[in-house]
Amino acid sequence: MDRRRPVRLTIMGMRTEPSGVASALELGSLPLTPDVADVYRDLLKTAPVAQREFLSTASPQVARALAGLLTSGAVHRDTAGVLHVRPPRSALESWAAQREMEAARARATAETLSGLYTAVHGTGAAFVEVIEGKYAARELFRQLQTGARTEVRGLERGPYLRDTARVPEEAQYDALSRGLRYRCVYEGELLYDEAMLAAVRSAVAAGEQARVFPELPLKMMLTDADRGLIILPRASGDDADAMLVYGSRLLDGLSELFEVFWRLGAPIHATADTAEPDAEPTAATQRLLALLTAGLTDEAIARDLGISNRTVHRRVSRLQELLGARSRFQLGVQASRRGWL
Repeated sequence: MDRRRPVRLTIMGMRTEPSGVASALELGSLPLTPDVADVYRDLLKTAPVAQREFLSTASPQVARALAGLLTSGAVHRDTAGVLHVRPPRSALESWAAQREMEAARARATAETLSGLYTAVHGTGAAFVEVIEGKYAARELFRQLQTGARTEVRGLERGPYLRDTARVPEEAQYDALSRGLRYRCVYEGELLYDEAMLAAVRSAVAAGEQARVFPELPLKMMLTDADRGLIILPRASGDDADAMLVYGSRLLDGLSELFEVFWRLGAPIHATADTAEPDAEPTAATQRLLALLTAGLTDEAIARDLGISNRTVHRRVSRLQELLGARSRFQLGVQASRRGWL
């Protein structure tokens, strides 16, 4: 077999050699190379083993393969630096959760784009108004925030309204000072810019609720429940238009789209320190998440940790709030994405 070509492996059971070690490693649809499969097979024989010991005489290819296994979740490194092999099913569930999240995002984007097409090209488009040029769009962006009564929501994915001028932050701070609820989901790439990250944290300190998600389908703002503004970048990249959406099924769809990404996003705090009494994830948190991922009941987890069922429920609820997860399934996805598992 050409070892340079990646292979796709499918779980179909494991044939064991006389030593009892799997002779065929087939891990679902994870894009693992033969090197990764060989390293996993070696770890089945030696784990638990200290990572330093395992890599002491290893080649760079083995180190890269181990990094891939750690990323996929097929191998776990504990706080002492010891490697543990996980059953393929556990790793696959983590990957499946990510694929399901991507599929949900794709479906939501398709629905949004279909609504936009119908709004512009179909009949009955009186609920849509097109604003040409980024300067006019930026002014409308400011006016909508100024006129909001209860809530402002936004998906922030690109600097379509920016040039040498600043985004009109004053309108946002004014909205926050009036007691409006302000929620925004930022695309992950934006926060690599230190100035942007500082601006977001400043807004959070002023009262904004902010979350981050790796990729967003569009840039938009929703005010109250009756206005929506979608930013439409031009092909040249130097200008942008906007689409103002009034109360309609399209606006309802945009609202639902925002809530999907809000649920999936990870919270952003005002400072790098999340102000938690203990830096997460603690060893206790990792143990709790591992037991949850393994599918144990609250009763079994309580027995394992030596705590009450009520304490288990309270800790899980706290983690869901901390990671912005509405369910235990989402908690597992968020924890995996942050590398807590």
